[in-house]
This record gives sequence, structure tokens and C-alpha cells, in this order.
Amino acid sequence: MSTGNSYFDDLRNKPEVIDPPQIEDLLEVGEHVNDSTESASKPNVTISSNVRELLECPVCLNAMYPPIHQCSNGHTLCSGCKPRVHNRCPTCRHELGNIRCLALEKVAASLELPCKYQNFGCLGIYPYYSKLKHESQCTFRPYNCPYAGSECSVIGDIPFLVSHLKDDHKVDMHSGSTFNHRYVKSNPHEVENATWMLTVFSCFGQYFCLHFEAFQLGMAPVYIAFLRFMGDDNEAKNYSYSLEVGGNGRKMIWQGVPRSIRDSHRKVRDSFDGLIIQRNMALFFSGGDRKELKLRVTGRIWKEN
Repeated sequence: MSTGNSYFDDLRNKPEVIDPPQIEDLLEVGEHVNDSTESASKPNVTISSNVRELLECPVCLNAMYPPIHQCSNGHTLCSGCKPRVHNRCPTCRHELGNIRCLALEKVAASLELPCKYQNFGCLGIYPYYSKLKHESQCTFRPYNCPYAGSECSVIGDIPFLVSHLKDDHKVDMHSGSTFNHRYVKSNPHEVENATWMLTVFSCFGQYFCLHFEAFQLGMAPVYIAFLRFMGDDNEAKNYSYSLEVGGNGRKMIWQGVPRSIRDSHRKVRDSFDGLIIQRNMALFFSGGDRKELKLRVTGRIWKEN
């Protein structure tokens, strides 16, 4: 959105990534506030829009956390944006120096705000400086779409994402804790990262995503299959799964714990946490003239006692 101020607009349009304040840094200023667990039961607090605007950085428009900088005229900006403005106030163009706005930092310490995930069910009220830490761990925070074939930006709770995968991505849905899938590729010598498949399984009242794809591991193309749990990591640890692939009298077996979809598809794949099949072995399993990949992957999911 254009502000009418070309200087601000140019700064916002620059493709720089501003790192948010680290959680451990915010804990240092927490001495002025109560423990967040105690404040979760307090009634909702309404903060005027004027106060919210005071705590908004004029450059990146994000909430400001200590150290909050100001110029000699009292204009403020966040520590992340200060290096970008070359020591010049973005509002009045005066030199910034190293002046901290301690008064505004104390105002922020006196505020209590609702979690930004309140629309997803979180009813907690948290001190300003504890809010960011809570939101990074909030159990109500939405999940990213687990679809691996594109950079899908959809977020939501699990029921919403299940419907989204089915209706928008046309993902195959199956009920039951066992699976038997056949993967066929006409030219296995042309392995690209875009070669993948996703299937969703419903069992034990939960949803699981089975991924199968080809990718380049150094100079060698390989295939990987792994399972992700549609929920948090502490719940994922209650389940285990096994995968098996074989042919011509040989077989490979993998057993593991499904990873939460809080971990991205790429993170799980690049950690090799799954059944990895070298291309030559995959072609051996396929049989025939080795010009077509024909893999049958079987497996099951079970709940640990």
C-alpha cells in the first residue's frame, strides 16, 4: 500500500529481510512484567489505536521491541530498520545517533495484549514483551499447507487444511492404517525436484501425509518416501510407521516416527528422515529393461502404547 511518502515506500519495497527480535533478547526486558502464564486468565484489554501506532515502526510497520531508537525530534523506529536508513531519521531526515526511547519502552512494558491467534481459539492476554514468545509457541497457531508441489501460502487448522488438500490440490484421500502404492515414472534418468506425490491417510482419528519424490543428492538422483503427521510434534511421537519396497527377491525396510507438519516438507526431505532408494536400486526393484521406474511401496501406521 502506498503511503504517499516515496522514501518510506522505497524502503518497504527493498527486498531486504528484517529479522524479528530474538525471543531470548525479549526475555531480558521481561523483568518489568508479570509471568505470561499468570496473565492468561486476565480479562481482555482494549488498547487504543493511538498507542498501537506509537509502537509501530514507520518503516517496516512491525511492532517495535527494545532497543527502540529515536532522533533528536522524538521520531522512533525499530532496531532492525535503523541500519537501513543510514543513520538518518526517516521522518525528518535528522541524524539519528544512538538515542534510545526509554519512555516508549516503558509504555510497552505496561501493556497487555491478546494473542494474535485469538481467532483460532487462543483466549490468553499477555504482556507486550511476552506476547511474541507466546505466539511463537502458541498451540492455536495455524499450520502451513503441507502440499509439496508448489509454494502454497494457505494456512489454517487441520480440518481446514484437509479440505483444502482435497478440494484445491486434488490430493488422494484414504482411510486406514495400511497402504500399498505403486509409483511409475517413464524416464527415471530425468530426475527433477518437481517429481513427487502426496497421499493423505486418515486413521486413529488423525491425518497423515505420505510423501514420495525424486530429488538430486549431490550428483546422484535418489527417491525418498516419508510420513508427516498433521498436528504438533508432541502428538506425532505417539505414532510410528514402517515402509517397505522391493523386488527380484530383495527388499528395503524403513521404520520411524512421523514428523509434524510444523517441520516443512523440505526440512524433512533434506534431513533424509525416511526411506531413501538409490536410482540404480530402484531400477533393479523395477525389473525389466530398466527404462521405466515401477516401485511398489507398502507400509503401515500404528499407535504406540
